[in-house]
Amino acid sequence: MVDTVNSLAVRVHELLVEAMTNGPAAAGTAGFHDVVARATALGPDGTWLVAAGHSSLGVMAVLRGEANQGIFHLDAAVAAGYNDCVALHVAPLRPLHDDPRFRALYQRMRITQADLDEFFWLHQETQLMVQDAQTAAVDNIGRLDTGVSPLPQAPMPTREPNTPGVLITRIDLAATQTALQQAALKSEFQRSSGNTSLSLIDDSWDYDRARRDAWHADELDSQRLRAAEARAFVERPGAGTMLIPCPPLGSIAYPG
Repeated sequence: MVDTVNSLAVRVHELLVEAMTNGPAAAGTAGFHDVVARATALGPDGTWLVAAGHSSLGVMAVLRGEANQGIFHLDAAVAAGYNDCVALHVAPLRPLHDDPRFRALYQRMRITQADLDEFFWLHQETQLMVQDAQTAAVDNIGRLDTGVSPLPQAPMPTREPNTPGVLITRIDLAATQTALQQAALKSEFQRSSGNTSLSLIDDSWDYDRARRDAWHADELDSQRLRAAEARAFVERPGAGTMLIPCPPLGSIAYPG
């Protein structure tokens, strides 16, 4: 099968979902190294996917306590167009802020104000998805109905970004949405099938409560769906599209 930008973007999504679901250690790094090699072979069109692979390898290295390897990959990611300055302010990366090599790679990044606005939204939405998943899990405890509640997702921005680095973070958010949705559905199907089995063998099964639980769940599902739809990204009128340096390192408060 011939590689394309779309097929490799799908592969990055799959690898991120695997890492989020099973943990970075279980997912390993071979897949991201493979993406870097295959995206490099695509030439200029695949450069942003090279950046995607290196940025993931960099973060995974830092999480393993391998700061030097992490900086190496993040430097390569920036060279390939990575510019998510918001992501470089997450808690695991903040200890690198005093490293001259990290400061140098950060200062090389360029961004537009319009893209920076979207980066903030993408990371904020990631945090909100996690919160929604946690709230839904608590709300579904003890439900006696057999309905299955999906986890609503805000629509992905469709604007044409000024820099390709935005596409990387869109994949990150999409992978988070997929991983959380899969976990939620797995838990919901287990609860639903368990309730089905119990209702068949338990003569005292509370069918009235099950119906009430179903109505309440439907109401919550509708509320969550409306809230997710209302969070859709709205491009700010007049947001700059000229390349400028990223905000000073340490000046960004990571959303959440």
